Amino acid sequence: MIDRGEVLNKLKLALSWVGGALSIIGVLFVVIRLVGYIDKLDLSWIQPIDWFAFLVLAILYAIINVALVLAWYQILVFLRAPLGLYQAAYVYGMSQLAKYVPGNIFHLASRQALGVAAGVPGWALAKSSVWEIGLIAFVGALFGLLALPLWWQSFPTFLALMLFVMVLLVVVLAIRRWLDLSLALALGWHVLFLVMSGLIFMGVLVIISPSFMTIDIVIKLVGAYVIAWLVGLITPGAPAGVGVREIVLLFLLKGVVVEVDLLLAVALGRVMTVMGDLIFFFATVFLGKKGDL
Repeated sequence: MIDRGEVLNKLKLALSWVGGALSIIGVLFVVIRLVGYIDKLDLSWIQPIDWFAFLVLAILYAIINVALVLAWYQILVFLRAPLGLYQAAYVYGMSQLAKYVPGNIFHLASRQALGVAAGVPGWALAKSSVWEIGLIAFVGALFGLLALPLWWQSFPTFLALMLFVMVLLVVVLAIRRWLDLSLALALGWHVLFLVMSGLIFMGVLVIISPSFMTIDIVIKLVGAYVIAWLVGLITPGAPAGVGVREIVLLFLLKGVVVEVDLLLAVALGRVMTVMGDLIFFFATVFLGKKGDL
């Protein structure tokens, strides 16, 4: 007789290996492309003020992680879980770096352990993870509307933006009406995080190539960035979407952004987000467990 549990475990392991392999392939692809452009990559133009700008973007990325904390906190409110905002920030921040561990689930396991230690029922923490992933993945998929002009070049970018806003408003109102205000707020915080993440990546591109940005490109770029982020999120075994996110970005923005600039932005953007996550982690260590606001 077939042991269903064993089969599921083997399937999960296989998916994890596949995701890890895709992550490695993505990293190698970006490295190979960078090596191919090595004679065109001149970093001598980067001045101290530019490095300072990269640091500011990393700090900004650390700050917008607060939106993820607030989203998770609202989900806990919906689940009636007993955890204060300061404690939620501490638990969330302390577990975030574990997302860089191959497997893409260890930050959730770490949050589960820290949350239980803080007095939250295990079932509530498990449900909160499911709600969080479901909500942010759904929101990320909506950003595909902004990327429509990348696939369908005759599709007006402004129309894509209006369609995105309309669908988002309908979804938020529906969640508010039939589920709970807390979930609607959580969705809103996720939208803010993803929009700001896309704009921060745009900031990296602006530092590298300040002359090419238009409103039309910004909208497409934010949509493409979030879709690439989403693919990295749902790829099992890819730690923080490393490699996967980058290769999807290169595919989506090919022809929109000069490839050599895009490659440099992808590499520097990843370094910047890792720095931001580290800053956020140390900020939560400093915050400590202070209880309710």
